[in-house]
Formats: sequence, structure tokens, C-alpha cells
Amino acid sequence: MRTGSVRVVATRPRSRVRAVAALAALGALALTACGTDVDDIAVGPGKGWPAAHHDGRNSGVSPVSGARSLSLRWSRPAAGPIEQPVTIGAEGQLFLTTRTANGCAILSFQMPTGRKRFCDVLGPNAISSPTAVDGVSNVYVGDDGAVNSFNYLGQPRWRTPVAGVPVSVQFTGDSRLLTITQSGQVDVLDRQTGLRTVPTVQLLGEPDFLESPALTRPASGQGLDDCGTGGPRCPIANISAIDGATGRFYVTVWQPGAPSAALIALRYADNKIQQEWRAEMLTEGSATGPALSADGNTVYVGDNSKRLIAVDAADGRAKWVRPLGFVPSGGISVSGDGLIIPAGDEGYLLALRDTGDGSEIAWERKDLALRGAPVQTAGDTGYTAAAIGDGLNLITFDTGTGATIDSDVLPGAKGTTTGTSVGPEGEVVVATRIGEVFVFQPE
Repeated sequence: MRTGSVRVVATRPRSRVRAVAALAALGALALTACGTDVDDIAVGPGKGWPAAHHDGRNSGVSPVSGARSLSLRWSRPAAGPIEQPVTIGAEGQLFLTTRTANGCAILSFQMPTGRKRFCDVLGPNAISSPTAVDGVSNVYVGDDGAVNSFNYLGQPRWRTPVAGVPVSVQFTGDSRLLTITQSGQVDVLDRQTGLRTVPTVQLLGEPDFLESPALTRPASGQGLDDCGTGGPRCPIANISAIDGATGRFYVTVWQPGAPSAALIALRYADNKIQQEWRAEMLTEGSATGPALSADGNTVYVGDNSKRLIAVDAADGRAKWVRPLGFVPSGGISVSGDGLIIPAGDEGYLLALRDTGDGSEIAWERKDLALRGAPVQTAGDTGYTAAAIGDGLNLITFDTGTGATIDSDVLPGAKGTTTGTSVGPEGEVVVATRIGEVFVFQPE
């Protein structure tokens, strides 16, 4: 069954005079520290939580067998608010971005104790950038006008100028770094040096300096306030999804002045980036980033008209549209066998199955009000933060039935969470938006 209106346009990005696109030339050089041309650092969806939604396809699924009984190991404040999910290295080191009075913007904690490993100063809008972690716990993160890399001790490796603030940081299939700013600048960077490996692409079109000779550089953080809700002042609001095998990646774009946001597909291959299709389908803007099915054939995305949309990855055709009754903000967990669990701070725990030309409800828990992003693990176990009474609990649930297996209080937690992350030994990490980190350990 299909509902809603979807328009697909197979075309190249429109060229439009935009101040936010004026910076390609200004950010053409990378400032690099010492490095090597040999890249032997593993990346990818291994143990830990290497990216905001675990992997390049934004699956929200861990290969670790999830524990069915947890206990709180530690909790601590970050000294500032948190907007993005916590990432976790293969050895269990935690990374997050925040905004503090002393300028500390990227924090790292040790898993066993919660002891702070480092705290580095970055631009104030680093809080809006997700982190990504490679196999030896080098961390990659954006801030005001740059992409940065630090080693596991917090020592700077390199810094590369970009236009805006990177709101999407992902690893490519050939072990490079794909970054996209809220103003639409797309770069592929060498992880060892920070150097650009392909020409920069501007998703909003290249500026015409002859028509607008007085075009100036906008503030790096312009429009970021709208990114959390996918609003029109934030052209690129979400983390992209990438198919490492094909190089195709998917981005939500709200072109300034357009009536709705679009999902676009680009391909990184042969040392260049090219657009393949564009689908104008996200009514009232994007609510989630795209998430890929395990076979790479379907892209799932949510919009602010409370719909979940399944899209053919090859041509941008809508396969089906499902009204949810709530905005699926925060992410979509998609397991290898096709179980789809949307997030949403105003929604409830719900699992769907893709039937090809439609969807069906696998199970639903209307009694569990979501306050974050559900995730799935091996062993038919899932986790999510939910509102219980006046506070928050971490709910452990059976992904086959939706039944609650365990419920653990987040002491003193209020509001909502940024996401749920699973560590290499089955630890579960939740961070509240007001700025506290909770770590649960398997019993």
C-alpha cells in the first residue's frame, strides 16, 4: 500500500547562488600533521560502536550478543549538553561531543571506570557533529569550519578546513572518511593525512561570483538550530548512509526555497562523486537520516509528516509509505533479517517487516514511550530508553516479540536521550541531551 505524494527527479543538483556554497575554494587546503601514505588501520562495523548509528548503513545494529540482564556500572555528567550518540572504540573507549564553559568540545571516557581520558578544545558547534572511530581508536569529528582527527590520547593528528560544520561523518568502503556539512559541502578525506582525495562537491550548487561579486562567507554554524528537527534552515540535517560495496551514499537535502526536502543518491567511485538520482519526498523536512537494508537494495527514511518511507536504492522510487502516527526522529534500526524499528521521542516501541510492496507490524508496545533510539544486537536482544513514571529507564527487549526482558533505572535522568550504543563486551551506553552519560554492564 502506498500513501502520500512522492516526486522523483533524475537530474544533477541545481546550480543556485548560495552563500553557504561559496567556500569550496576557501577550504581547498588541508592542514596536516605528521602521517604516512600507508593506511593499515581497520575500519568498519566491528565490535564497539564506530559511528553514530554503528556503521555506514546507519543500521543501529551490533554484532555483539546483547546481554539480557544489565546493571549500572557508572554515570557521570559531561559538563555540557549532548546532541549526538556516543561512539565506542574496539577497546571500549567512549567518545562524545559537547559544549562547555571552558571550551571543551570532544570528550573521551574509559569504559571500566568512567575516568576521563581526554578533553580537547574545539569550536562551539562541535556539539552538532557526530564522531567516528577507527580500529585503533583514532577519532574523527567536525567543528566550526573544519574536520579534525585525534588519536586515542587526544593528541591532534590533522585538521582540514571545510565550509560549515560536518553533521555527517562516515567511513567509505575503501577506508577513507566521507564528511558532509550542514551547508552541503561533501568531501572524501584520507584518514592518515586529512587530504582531500576527490574534488569537493557542493550539494546546493556552485556560486556565481559574476552575478553576486559581494558574496561573503556565512557563519559556520548557520542553520544548525534547525538540524535537530530537519527544518528548512538546515539544508543537510542528518547523517548519510553509505553502501561500502558500491560507493553509493544517500543524503537528505532541503534546497533553500523548495517546498519539501529530498533524498538524493550519489556515488563515490573512480576518484569522483556524482549524483545518480534525487527524490522530492520528505514532507515538512527529514526526521531521520537514511538507513540501508543489509542487502543495500532499500533505503528507509522518515519525514516530519510522521511517515516512514521505503525507497528503491537504485532509482529513488518509493516502494511503500507507512504512516506511523509519530515523527520517527533519531534514527531507524534495520537488522540483517529485515526487522525495522524506528526511533522517536514522541512515539512508542514498534517493529515492522518489509513485505516488498508494503510493510506489516511485527509487534508493537504502545505502553513504552520512546525517549531515544532503539538498537538491536545479536541474540534477539534490543535496547532503548523509555519514559517510566517521571524518569527514564533502559529497557531490554526481545526483538522477536517486543517483550520486556529487563528494565533499569537511569538515576536522575530527565528529558530524552541522544541514542543507544553497544560496547565490545556488551556494555550499553546512553547519554541524555541535558548532558549525562550512563554505562550499563552485562550481569
